[in-house]
Amino acid sequence: MSRFVLITPNTDFDQRLRQAVAGGLPGSVQTFFTSILPADPAELFGALNQEQLEVLILGPDVPVEDALRLATVFDVQLPELSVILVSELDPAFVLQAMRSGIRDIMSPDADLAQIRVMLERACQSFASRRRTGEPKQSGSPKGLVIGVFSPKGGVGKTTIATNIAVGLGKIAPMSVVIVDLDLQFGDVASGLYLNPEHTVTDAVTPSASQDSLVLKAFLTVHPASIYALCAPKDPVEADEISPEQVGRLLEQLAQEFQYVVVDTAPGLPEIGLAALEQCSDAVWVTGMDVPSVRGLRSGLDILRKLNLLPETRHVVLNMADSKSGLSVQDVESTVGAPVDVSIPRSKAVAFSTNRGIPVLQDSVKDPAVKGLKQLVERFNPAWRATAQRKLHRRVVV
Repeated sequence: MSRFVLITPNTDFDQRLRQAVAGGLPGSVQTFFTSILPADPAELFGALNQEQLEVLILGPDVPVEDALRLATVFDVQLPELSVILVSELDPAFVLQAMRSGIRDIMSPDADLAQIRVMLERACQSFASRRRTGEPKQSGSPKGLVIGVFSPKGGVGKTTIATNIAVGLGKIAPMSVVIVDLDLQFGDVASGLYLNPEHTVTDAVTPSASQDSLVLKAFLTVHPASIYALCAPKDPVEADEISPEQVGRLLEQLAQEFQYVVVDTAPGLPEIGLAALEQCSDAVWVTGMDVPSVRGLRSGLDILRKLNLLPETRHVVLNMADSKSGLSVQDVESTVGAPVDVSIPRSKAVAFSTNRGIPVLQDSVKDPAVKGLKQLVERFNPAWRATAQRKLHRRVVV
């Protein structure tokens, strides 16, 4: 059972926190209505009941300097404990907080879903550190970096990427982040109905690239138990982001998350190639039309010559239609690779895209959902561990 302790004189925040926990988190909340923090952990533990303490929340109206001091003591004496500070996000302050042992920073205005997500992450972090006996080190296994690519635009690449992320969020809650690397005209924010405060521009700053806690402060929480790092709001900012910065960003995220889903710009720009070098898996999306299929063939030929193709690839035939004049065999012979997943043309998918709610989040009953679930399942550790499972199987449209 999770155990949450809140220290704050703010009764409104206490009520919100309790509602968030009651909405789906195991455990209970014990609150100390004061702005005076204990001098050491022993003083705090003496006032607790017998349930295991996992997450300590230093709430609104608690002196920040005192909060950092107490977090430093906890970091030395109880490094597995997750300490969350409720404060306005300031990138310069985040680095100082991290050095003091603060594990995460929560906005005082966070809604119930955001609070719940952050508490879930804190509990998972506590369990991980308690199991290993120390924080995750840089030598730990990296997560999967799943890039979604297409030489041609208009084939539903962002729709595929957002649904992969949402689907993986059900397999590994709070361990998935989607990154929009279509830096000029990315649509991940609209595809997930988000209005992010921070974007990729913030995530590649020196402070973020040097510290993962700062980087995490720039991620946007989504109700599907995933994180999003959206494209810049101003296309001009794309020119300020280099391929080297993108490579470093994806490397950082792979150390922190089980899955990193990358939506890329159409074609093979430098940013896309930098992302491809970091990918463990590449999802190649094509429509069932001659320009898309020929574009994919040309793109794959170029990448083969450059030796940039990831070891594991997945070819997705999107908006598949048996009446299009092409067959699966036509697509495969042109591309030079088998089609792994077919997603039929669907009004439900188009409608969900316009709403900003992916079909895998909304539990829509539609033939396209089956194809999307099959695609997501290919990244499930249980599926990949099955030796008898064939990676590439012929699909039927």
